[in-house]
Amino acid sequence: MKIYYTDHFNLPLPDSHRFPMVKYRQLRQHVVRSPFHLHDLLIVPPAATDEQLLSCHTERYVSAVRDGTLSNSEIRRIGFPWSTQMVERSRRSTGATLAASRAALSDGIAVNLAGGTHHAMHDAGEGYCVFNDAAVTIRTLQREKLIQHACVIDLDVHQGNGTAEILGDDHTAFTLSLHGVKNFPMRKSPSDLDIDLDDGTTDEQYMAALDGALDQLDNEQPFDLAIFLAGADPYKDDRLGRLDLSKNGLAERDRTVMQWCRDRSIPLAIAMAGGYAPDVNDIVSIHGMTVQLASLHSRIATQ
Repeated sequence: MKIYYTDHFNLPLPDSHRFPMVKYRQLRQHVVRSPFHLHDLLIVPPAATDEQLLSCHTERYVSAVRDGTLSNSEIRRIGFPWSTQMVERSRRSTGATLAASRAALSDGIAVNLAGGTHHAMHDAGEGYCVFNDAAVTIRTLQREKLIQHACVIDLDVHQGNGTAEILGDDHTAFTLSLHGVKNFPMRKSPSDLDIDLDDGTTDEQYMAALDGALDQLDNEQPFDLAIFLAGADPYKDDRLGRLDLSKNGLAERDRTVMQWCRDRSIPLAIAMAGGYAPDVNDIVSIHGMTVQLASLHSRIATQ
């Protein structure tokens, strides 16, 4: 299985902004050390081009990010300061989901160890999201005539408002989001299917909601590609999650999505999305299990 990583593009961040970025390097190190991934390929992705980014973002916004002319309020909304490294890493993170999707079209499944930047909108970044990797990927592959109809299965705890805004009027891309109804963002753009979860939602309640959502997604078939945002932030100890899922529950979530795609022969690209548990080892173990399950899925598919 192909695994794409971007963590070596370091961001010069003050300590107050560094925590959300720590998990990426530790996740790659976890994958490298794991004997389970000896036969998987870790790959540095190409950067998304201006042309690819402009399929979803305005020329003004792409230029402002590239040239460092974002306003102070725009930078605050993104959540970390502008730098040339920030631009390169954001391009590469988007490029990683695009590369993983290309790999999934031929191999069945592939993983981006970052990505899931679902708060990035047409003309703005938000919540640590600069460019919207899932939307850019779908539009790029459609323009290349590699796919026609795609879906985004967004299981980050926060609603994918940017993805919904960009793809909201696009009938060739179906957006599904399961998220905390009282959580960020307070103003949500409507997805094609939004499933609102109450604070304290448990494993059992979550899985019932997910099963119902996937049943509804079946009605939108066929799909040429699915992009799964496997957020670690529904975890019960996440600082920003407010749900009550266990690590076992999150693993069952991942297995369910992967099985749903495999049963329907839908190529699957996975991005990690959010994770903010106080102990970064919890985040890494959750994301690490997602990658391990994807690798197992890949091996079964090739047997």
